[in-house]
Amino acid sequence: MPNRIGEVIEASTGEFLAQCYELEEAPPFGSLVKTRDGATEVYAVVYNAETASIDPERKPLARGKDEAEEADIFRHNPQLAKLLRTNFSALVLGHRAEDGLYHRLPPRPARIHSFVYTCDAEEVRQFTRSLDFLALLVNARVPASVEELVAACLRQASEAHDDGRAFLVGAGKELSLLLGGQLNRLDAILRRIRP
Repeated sequence: MPNRIGEVIEASTGEFLAQCYELEEAPPFGSLVKTRDGATEVYAVVYNAETASIDPERKPLARGKDEAEEADIFRHNPQLAKLLRTNFSALVLGHRAEDGLYHRLPPRPARIHSFVYTCDAEEVRQFTRSLDFLALLVNARVPASVEELVAACLRQASEAHDDGRAFLVGAGKELSLLLGGQLNRLDAILRRIRP
């Protein structure tokens, strides 16, 4: 059964921002998530997460000076769960339409308020069977380190494959083709994909 974790609150063709249903429950950096645009499933990789106040003018204040445990802060201040929110940003890497799985941008962005799910191991394995998604990933313009993002995505995807090492070797070969003239970037990624 898919794990629904939130819903889209902003979207463009190449990425979306989702709000988590539970505070501090964003999917891990580099993990594959999906949402829908009608009959099209949109696949994306998580590149940022943040927990902040719902009101940008009101910053959270330290409240734990007299508490023994961090959990006591929320137990004694239950309103905090309603005053804070956790969002995550995801970079679109492909989509599944009625006629197949594509490692390119979908024709339209995800819909606002569409549900976002974490992808299970089988979905990750199917999506990463072809390494064509790496072209979008290595050329991404996101505020996070792209090299860290590529490495995190590949490490997590390798766990879904029966032979994770063979998957990483294949990914390394594909990266060497994509980044042939950028040896520093290639080296940075290859050093980080080791589990």
